[in-house]
Amino acid sequence: QAQLLESGGGLVQPGGSLRLSCAASGSIFSGNAMGWFRQAPGKEREFVTAISRVGIGTYYADSVKGRFTISRDNAKNTVYLQMNSLKPEDTAVYYCAAFTGIYYTGKRPTYWGQGTQVTVSS
Repeated sequence: QAQLLESGGGLVQPGGSLRLSCAASGSIFSGNAMGWFRQAPGKEREFVTAISRVGIGTYYADSVKGRFTISRDNAKNTVYLQMNSLKPEDTAVYYCAAFTGIYYTGKRPTYWGQGTQVTVSS
C-alpha cells in the first residue's frame, strides 16, 4: 500500500528554521517526482515545492523561494523540506505528495501524506 509519512513539524519563532521529512514507500518514491504542499486555516491547499526523481529539477512557489529548500535521498526513500527564515504566514499544515512521472509538470499529485502542522509564532 502506498504510504507517505511526514515528520518534523512543530512550533517555531519567526526567523527560525525547521526541517520536515517524508518517508515514502518504495513503490511510489523511486520512480516519481515528489513535493510539498501546505494549507493554512481558511485557505486552499497550495503548492510549495517539488523535486524531480533524480533531484536535478527543483521548483518553488514565489512565496518560499530563497528560504525553503527541497531535497531527496533516494537510498532512504525520503524527501526533505528545509525551511529557514520562517514567517507567521508560513503557518499551515504541510503535506508531502508524490506525483506520477519523473518530473514535476504542475499536475495534481497522485498520493498525499496525512500532513504535519507547522506553526510560526512568538
